Amino acid sequence: MEFDIVTLSRFQFALTALYHFLFVPLTLGLSILLAVMETVYVMTGRVIWRQMTKFWGTLFGINFVLGVATGIVMEFQFGMNWSYYSNYVGDIFGAPLAIEGLMAFFMEATFVGLFFFGWDKMSKVGHLMATYAVAIGSNFSALWILIANGWMQHPVGAEFNPDTMRMEIVSFFEVLMNHVAQARFVHTVSAGYVTASVFVLGVSAFYLLRGRFVELAKRSMTVAASFGLLASVAVVVLGDESGYLVSENQKMKMAAIEGMWETQPAPASFTLVGIPDMDERTTHFGVHIPWVMGLIGTRSLTQEIPGIAELLVENEERIRSGLIAYDALQDYRATPTGQSVDPEVAARFDEYKADMGYALLLMKYVDDPRDATEDQIIAAAWDTVPYVPVLFFAFRGMVGIGFLNVLLMAGFFYLSARRQLDTRRWPLKVAVAAMALPWIAAELGWIVAEFGRQPWAIDGVLPTVAAVSHLTVPTVLFTIAGFTAMYSVLLVIEVRMMLAAIQKGPAPDDAPERPLFAKSGPVVEKRA
Repeated sequence: MEFDIVTLSRFQFALTALYHFLFVPLTLGLSILLAVMETVYVMTGRVIWRQMTKFWGTLFGINFVLGVATGIVMEFQFGMNWSYYSNYVGDIFGAPLAIEGLMAFFMEATFVGLFFFGWDKMSKVGHLMATYAVAIGSNFSALWILIANGWMQHPVGAEFNPDTMRMEIVSFFEVLMNHVAQARFVHTVSAGYVTASVFVLGVSAFYLLRGRFVELAKRSMTVAASFGLLASVAVVVLGDESGYLVSENQKMKMAAIEGMWETQPAPASFTLVGIPDMDERTTHFGVHIPWVMGLIGTRSLTQEIPGIAELLVENEERIRSGLIAYDALQDYRATPTGQSVDPEVAARFDEYKADMGYALLLMKYVDDPRDATEDQIIAAAWDTVPYVPVLFFAFRGMVGIGFLNVLLMAGFFYLSARRQLDTRRWPLKVAVAAMALPWIAAELGWIVAEFGRQPWAIDGVLPTVAAVSHLTVPTVLFTIAGFTAMYSVLLVIEVRMMLAAIQKGPAPDDAPERPLFAKSGPVVEKRA
């Protein structure tokens, strides 16, 4: 690693983002499962479902607290490490985050308190509504965050204002309805549902292997297998849609994921396995499946997917075009106050402004992009190629685990339907061993999404090299060390608390008789 501000700031943000995302998927998925379990309790009156809701709710609460703490730290980093980014695109990026905090997070946090402390103070239906509000708030929070992140991947509804030197919203509706953001949202929350389902499945399998809390474990596994099977299939289907959008809007990322150095005749084949080589610009020992990549990436048999070499030539031309826009911008800014901008200058800027971000890539090599040499232009074009081996293997690891999750859930759904969850020990051992897989897939997915966007902070608009704060290397190294130490302690605390709660198991629930509705008479509960 080069110890420069850009690399260290990227490393710090990656560290905190990947750590934060250890908690997000489980929060999203458990919130829905809690709502399902409590719904069954309200409909049937069987106290074991209340016991299940409270037990899994305890694990949800532990995870929720850590997710909130690490998420707040991430948002602070935009001001600490990425101040120019915050200034340049704050009008657009800040709006979804503000809405997330004011609407979704406050809603979620408020009803979490009612969920934990309102069991014997609210009616059944009232408490159930609070649980649903927690689930809606958790997923609503993810929506706004992914709208912000989706805009980074595919910036729409905004334009650069040469008078303020900032990106400004021209259509919030376009930002909100960004098809990339919507696809990322449904794919991400579905992955969270799978994570929670596998977690519940694994813990329940552990109980069955030990012969503890058998009735609770069986019911939990039935809910998890049913919900998880739907979610795991949805992840695969929605992941395919995300791949199609990447091929439309982030062609270099798609080429890097495929290790596709040269443009293939349509329809392109899918490289199942291989070893990408950045030096020789080829993928060794590739095993190809004909037509598949063409169908995934273009939904057709006639449209080509451009390779890295072709995209490099295109990006080099966009850098040259961006230099014209950058030069026009300097002339625009040099206009004395009170005078009108030369119409020729304004027209020249408007014609080439879409490529100005590419000119800013040269700031890695020179202070003024107009001073760049031919070699530096070529080097900047090469910077638009992500490190192919990382994307190539991360994507295949994510996809492989996704299909394993489908098989796992289908198997336990079958066993649940046949009432054979506790008849064989080896499937239960598989469920326990598989608990980490969804988290690995989720982290690999974020690596593909974020590492694949490099060298851009905002794709095609603002390079990462131009987005950082003016900090010193020792300052960033100090904060990295501080975050690493703090997060290590928090992780130990989290794991110990989760393990202690699992080891203890559900508490006996001597639930008092509660009315279904606040003003109705008491309804006698059935005891399981």
